[in-house]
Amino acid sequence: MTTPTTHDFIAIGLGPYNLGLACLTEPIDDLDGLFLEARTDLAWHPGMLLGSARLQTPFLADLVTLADPTSPFSFLSYLKENGRMYPFYIRESFFPLRTEYDDYCRWAAGKLHSVRFGQQVTSVTYADGVYTVHTGDNRYAARHLVLGTGTPPHVPPPCAGLGGDLIHNSAYLQHRDALRAKRSITVVGSGQSAAEIYHDLLGDIDEYGYQLNWITRSPRFFPLEYTKLTLEMTSPDYVDYFHALDEPTRYRLESAQKGLFKGINADLINDIYDLLYAKGLKGAVDSRLLTNTALTTAEYDEASGTYTLGLHHDEQDRDFSLTTEGLILATGYHYQVPEFLEPIRDRIRWDGHGRFDVARNYTIDHAGREIFLQNAATHAHSVTSPDLGMGPYRNSWIIRELLGREHYPIEKSIAFQTFGGVA
Repeated sequence: MTTPTTHDFIAIGLGPYNLGLACLTEPIDDLDGLFLEARTDLAWHPGMLLGSARLQTPFLADLVTLADPTSPFSFLSYLKENGRMYPFYIRESFFPLRTEYDDYCRWAAGKLHSVRFGQQVTSVTYADGVYTVHTGDNRYAARHLVLGTGTPPHVPPPCAGLGGDLIHNSAYLQHRDALRAKRSITVVGSGQSAAEIYHDLLGDIDEYGYQLNWITRSPRFFPLEYTKLTLEMTSPDYVDYFHALDEPTRYRLESAQKGLFKGINADLINDIYDLLYAKGLKGAVDSRLLTNTALTTAEYDEASGTYTLGLHHDEQDRDFSLTTEGLILATGYHYQVPEFLEPIRDRIRWDGHGRFDVARNYTIDHAGREIFLQNAATHAHSVTSPDLGMGPYRNSWIIRELLGREHYPIEKSIAFQTFGGVA
């Protein structure tokens, strides 16, 4: 077998973060990178591209702008090239539509020379300072790796292997027509995706005549906290502060801070109420919104095609059940360590909880300069890890580590507030 060319780095996975890295490294002549994606084309949450849904971050949080405002891969460049700059300007909203952002990512990927689609990584090996990435019949070699494989859908334990036609919200659009034909539909979850699906189904409830439920274990339908001083927690200052905390404190904060990036857009919450109000003018809306309610058990009856959900109300400490034909799990995503890393597991640092021990420079290898991690590090880098606006900042760090010099200026301190104590 021919010895593969050794690249400076290989990035595995092509979500927004590695796609941003590809865009930022494209013009750097002395950095040779290769991006491998298992899918045959780019797709960003295709099951949730509802027509009116928008991002929760402004257009400046695109693939490149916060690292390089002059980049030809910016969202504004995309708008200009597609003749849509003035309509976006007249719209007067900082927040792109989800379908628009997906198209933007496809546009950017189509301009790159370093991307290889249809490359399912099966294993990674290491020898003599070089990582070899195996994808079926192909081998690729590099001195560094960047992991950006994303997070698979999370199915709660009561629903694992349950059977029937329940879906995770990531596949909602593909199954929406089948759901509309059912007599009852239940959405489980409390985040933005659950709210978008409930709003979408509520809009059609009169036409299709189903009974609609929305269940969350949260005490209320929490809005995403989007005040400006809170947004300073997505800053270089807060990364420095959070990463320097001891591991138990970071894990405690990780659990407590979920509402900072998993809440519902406040406008959407209000739109849902307004829609319920408008439909209620004609009589009672056949819909129930249940808070403080945890899913504890689930059974599927094949003969009737129904699910029986065992539920527990936290504040009342009371068990009850609900029967539904359609079941949508808007239960988020959960990172899993890729199996292809098993041959190099001993080269990776692990923390006391068995998760990646992520250094401040986003590396997870013992040497601290070979394997970089995109996202999947809320336990080490806080709410900045999944934030689209911090992607260009993280990629600027990774590029600096790869080059040994700062190619894109990296902000050191931008916050007005002080996160730690003062002397």
